[in-house]
Amino acid sequence: MLRFIGRRVWDGGLTLAALVTLTFFVMRLAPGGPFSKSRKISPEILANIQKTYHLDEPVWMQFGRYVKGLVTFDLGPSTRFRDYTVGDMISAGLPWSVTIGIWAIIVATLIGVALGVAGAMRRNSAADYVAGIVGVVGVAVPIFVIGPLLQSVFALRLGWVPVGGIGAGWRALVLPILVLALPNVAYISRLTRSSMIETLRENYVRTARAKGVGAARMVRRHVLKGTLLPVIAYLGPATAAIITGSILIETIFALPGIGRHFVDAALNRDYPLVMGITLLYGALLIVLNIATDLIRAWIDPRLRNGR
Repeated sequence: MLRFIGRRVWDGGLTLAALVTLTFFVMRLAPGGPFSKSRKISPEILANIQKTYHLDEPVWMQFGRYVKGLVTFDLGPSTRFRDYTVGDMISAGLPWSVTIGIWAIIVATLIGVALGVAGAMRRNSAADYVAGIVGVVGVAVPIFVIGPLLQSVFALRLGWVPVGGIGAGWRALVLPILVLALPNVAYISRLTRSSMIETLRENYVRTARAKGVGAARMVRRHVLKGTLLPVIAYLGPATAAIITGSILIETIFALPGIGRHFVDAALNRDYPLVMGITLLYGALLIVLNIATDLIRAWIDPRLRNGR
């Protein structure tokens, strides 16, 4: 098991290093710069600004300086928001993104697995059709349509929750969590249903049936382990994507998450902020993938020797 963990951590470290290197040089190759959209300034002032942010140095020297800063957990200052560092902006927006993302993935997992199990155990029944409808709606209808629709019904007409903002406490997060969870409910329910149908055809399940094991006990003791393996594999990257990529949700509901900062930084060539959020996303993705690999290996020991 230790070798398995060591391989995953080593591969994750190499992947993160490659991501940092690629992002750094691609950002420098893109046309424009952090101050190309600023109002017209004299060459002397522009030279001083570039010297302040070390943009007058060769690219390889800038990269070395950035890597040296990463060793001390210094992500540098933002070139867009002059009074803030990248660490300040990430620490301010990350709690909101994490809160919404974690609750959205919990809600999506509970509802998706329940619908998938119900659809697999009662194929062509009302439960199966409901799961299918939820799946189609979640995949086909984009969240920028579902979000305003739920706002108009539950916020404007019924007044149960606020339209947006963070002034109402936990009530302000109800709609964003539901909207963000819906597409994942669709994927998880379809994935659970197909995986469970396949697992029900396995020989060890047929043997358990032949021995007279009850349906509820058979599902709980024998079927769920095999069924949840692909779902767990999906949850790792899905959780990272939800936490760091909910730009539409944060825009629709006026939430101060990091997704909006990432898009704004990319458009304005805010190199340090783009690098910081990319590094955060890559680290989350790698850590969550390692975690899902370990959980799957714990459930199914055969996966420990898969590589």
